[in-house]
Amino acid sequence: MIRLIGYFFGVGVTLALVVAAGVAIYLGSLSNDLPDYEVLARYEPPVTTRVHAADGALMGEFARERRLYLPIQAIPDRVKAAFLSAEDKNFYNHPGVDVTGLARAVVTNVQNLGSGRRPVGASTITQQVAKNFLLTSDQTYERKIKEIILSFRIEQAYPKDRILELYLNEIFFGLGAYGIAGAALTYFDKSVNELTVAEVAYLAALPKGPSNYHPFRQTERAIERRNWVIDRMVENGYVEAEEGTKQKALPLGVNPRRTGTYLFAGEYFTEEVRRAIIARYGEDALYEGGLSVRTTLDPVMQVKARKALHHGLLKYDTLRGYRGPVTSIDVSGDWGVPLGEVARLSDVPEWQLAVVLEAGKEGLTVGLQPGREVSGALSAERKTVSVAAADMSWALRHTVDGRRVKADSPAEVLKPGDVVLIEKKEGEGPDSEGGWLLRQVPEVSGGMVAMDPHTGRVLAMVGGFSFSQSEFNRATQAWRQPGSSFKPIVYAAALDNGYTPASVVLDAPISIRIGNQVWEPKNYGGGAAGPSTLRAGIERSRNLMTVRLANDMGMTLVAEYAERFGVYDKMLPVLAMSLGSGETTVMRMVSAYSIMANGGKHIVPSLIDRIQDRYGKTVFKHDQRGCEGCNAADWQGQAEPELVNDAEQVLDPMTAYQITSMMEGVVQRGTAVTLAELGRPIAGKTGTTNEEKDAWFVGYTPDLVVGLYMGYDKPTPMGKGSTGGGLAAPIFKEFMADVLEGARPVEFRVPEGMHMIAVDRKTGMQAQAGAGGAIVEAFKPGTGPADSYWVIGMDEIQAAERARELSPSASEAILQGGGGLY
Repeated sequence: MIRLIGYFFGVGVTLALVVAAGVAIYLGSLSNDLPDYEVLARYEPPVTTRVHAADGALMGEFARERRLYLPIQAIPDRVKAAFLSAEDKNFYNHPGVDVTGLARAVVTNVQNLGSGRRPVGASTITQQVAKNFLLTSDQTYERKIKEIILSFRIEQAYPKDRILELYLNEIFFGLGAYGIAGAALTYFDKSVNELTVAEVAYLAALPKGPSNYHPFRQTERAIERRNWVIDRMVENGYVEAEEGTKQKALPLGVNPRRTGTYLFAGEYFTEEVRRAIIARYGEDALYEGGLSVRTTLDPVMQVKARKALHHGLLKYDTLRGYRGPVTSIDVSGDWGVPLGEVARLSDVPEWQLAVVLEAGKEGLTVGLQPGREVSGALSAERKTVSVAAADMSWALRHTVDGRRVKADSPAEVLKPGDVVLIEKKEGEGPDSEGGWLLRQVPEVSGGMVAMDPHTGRVLAMVGGFSFSQSEFNRATQAWRQPGSSFKPIVYAAALDNGYTPASVVLDAPISIRIGNQVWEPKNYGGGAAGPSTLRAGIERSRNLMTVRLANDMGMTLVAEYAERFGVYDKMLPVLAMSLGSGETTVMRMVSAYSIMANGGKHIVPSLIDRIQDRYGKTVFKHDQRGCEGCNAADWQGQAEPELVNDAEQVLDPMTAYQITSMMEGVVQRGTAVTLAELGRPIAGKTGTTNEEKDAWFVGYTPDLVVGLYMGYDKPTPMGKGSTGGGLAAPIFKEFMADVLEGARPVEFRVPEGMHMIAVDRKTGMQAQAGAGGAIVEAFKPGTGPADSYWVIGMDEIQAAERARELSPSASEAILQGGGGLY
């Protein structure tokens, strides 16, 4: 018997050794194929890139996985307690695998064989890290064994806190959120430090199956699972029983955070920054790199720029009448449902969609589009307001079958069921039923840019009426003819090459043969003023003078300056280009004017001040100016440090002041005289293209340059009289009045060495003491008013005749001088 027992024992031992050997060989083969767990030490997960305004306000976030990485030290104990209670209460005690839990799972799975039920996992946090980082999610025993082996190795290689840190930053929570910081923002719009017990418990419930505990579609299951986590936190001693009971009685309180851009009026700017980062670093860096981008945007100035451009576009558009409702719906039943499905302009929150319920001679009764609950469901509230006939009088001129007709009553313009846009009148309370204006999205559009001329920092940029309606950025992407706003480049080239503000050019009809054709440019409005100084030519925007001046000095020189200023990359040196017939952008024009505003220094426009990588290291900085002494440890009587601007000098500082002084005249006496009401030093130039297809104004103070244009996206005549002075300059005026309110006026800086001499406005010669019609001009050293009457583009006899009309002394000077060409 003993021998038989020994026999069976030997066989058992042998079989056990064989099985053990087999298992060892099998585990060895699996171990050979295991991924390298050391990659966890170099783990860099995809992290959200965040874009901020100059004042630190969040503008937008970009990510494929909405994640913000938090080191374990920054994660509150309450958050750790919730996840340990929900996933692995013995985390800090087991060696990577919870043997008791694993045995329990094995027994359960054996009992469930053939039942069709999903296998029970019993994975620890370490096992989940192994699976999420190094393995697939296949439901196989082989993958599970690999997971266990890796878990032991990970526990031996990394401290527990590092493993928990990896887990909490990697897991998926649903709604596009990854990691605990991203989940806190996505679900509750809070930082992890602000989360309540109920909120962290709900987040801890989500990794088991985000879709199973969706806050709106599976609300009851979500609350049940959350409360289970709270019970576990109480059971494990992390939360007092009384507090747990209170927290379980609370609703989920999920408040999903909006995606996209976050700063009001900043959509165009944010999108331009997004494109700039992709161009510089690529899409992966933007959507996974965790960059911190500090932009140049001034949020207050941005809102003011949007407001001014909106007012200008709406003023022009309403004068052309009403084009009809947004759409029409059935209002015989619950009108809130179909109205709620009509898309609104998300970035024009001051406008609301409404449906006409009644229309009569006194006005309209309309129903406001219902708001949406957090869950996305329409509000049950149905609110009606009124639009008085007087507040939609502009719409009585409306379009019918392509023709504009005049109506006598609002009922002839709109009918019940028509969906319209309305806006609360300024000064009316939010709950007032009256005081609403009828609105429509303007067909005309435009772009606007405000820039610091000394650094190139773009402080505000508006790319159109509504980013929600059209993402096309008219400030940077629209190539338009600048018209006469290009003329300062021509005049600056002349002043930099021997001409003076008092040089006289003939303003008279001119014919230029180009091949077999004859080009005969004309002044806006026709007519000609005869010989005039360069100042008069730019103040009155004389086309004929500009063409003669460009022809006299050569278009090759003009093209060189246009390229130097960045208006064009390569300019065709033909005379028509001197009148701004080439296409450029608002951003380029504002950059060019910045050179004249800053004393002739080259600038590079930038929407970004600084970019930092995920570790806080600065990888890009726009401002490259040096500042010796700025980092002094203390003050020992030394002078205040100065920023050294070593940018290329592309225009003589004296020339920059001369052209600035001449453009001040545009505001004081010329085509932009409406701006004189601002009562402060401003230089600028209007621009109007052929057939009034574009209206421009670009202007500046010593420290701010602003440029804009108005026009249809498909260039179309805007109507006679639609000039830069009439359409664009008032927008500039409203913006500058708002931005500069309360600021002390600053004079333009006069370079040292300039001579200020009074000259006759008509002849450009030095004015006699006490003579009327004189103006003080700035002259460079070695230059001054002409001693004789010179006229560019006029022969000697014509010059003498003209001089005789002006004064006998001028005529005598012409005849003695022996020349009429400059």
